[in-house]
Amino acid sequence: MNGTPRRLILMRHGKSDWTSGAADDHARPLNERGRHDAPTMASWLVAQGWAPDAVICSDATRTWETWERMAGAFSPPPALVVSRELYHAGLSELIQHARSWDPAWRTVLALGHNPGWEEAVHTLTGQHEAMKTASCALMVGQGASWPEALLGSWELQEAMRPRLLPTR
Repeated sequence: MNGTPRRLILMRHGKSDWTSGAADDHARPLNERGRHDAPTMASWLVAQGWAPDAVICSDATRTWETWERMAGAFSPPPALVVSRELYHAGLSELIQHARSWDPAWRTVLALGHNPGWEEAVHTLTGQHEAMKTASCALMVGQGASWPEALLGSWELQEAMRPRLLPTR
């Protein structure tokens, strides 16, 4: 691999509440499990040494609420970008969005949805990883810029979901 080392965390939003009466899919909030799992996963990321420099977040309610419940675990707070472009996005949308990312960011947490994130993990690493709600895929790649890095190959360092953590 050539270029600057980069670390990407793809994370799916927490479990959402299908009975909330939300006006549409975009407005669906987290359920109780989703509200619990988000800070649990944030603490796990910190314990693994994977605190992000930036968080790139879909603007869907459940995704934004996941981030709100995670945010307190990170010090200093990461840069935050909330974007409608990441609602149900996949790798191609992530690459497009990455054109605006600061090249100084070494670790980025992209908080989004399936099936896009599961497909992105597979395309980047060649590995199939089920991205259940609140799951994280920690990947390492390289590139002079984020778009360049996202066009290259990545190594899956670890994948984790809340149910596999002993603190759950």
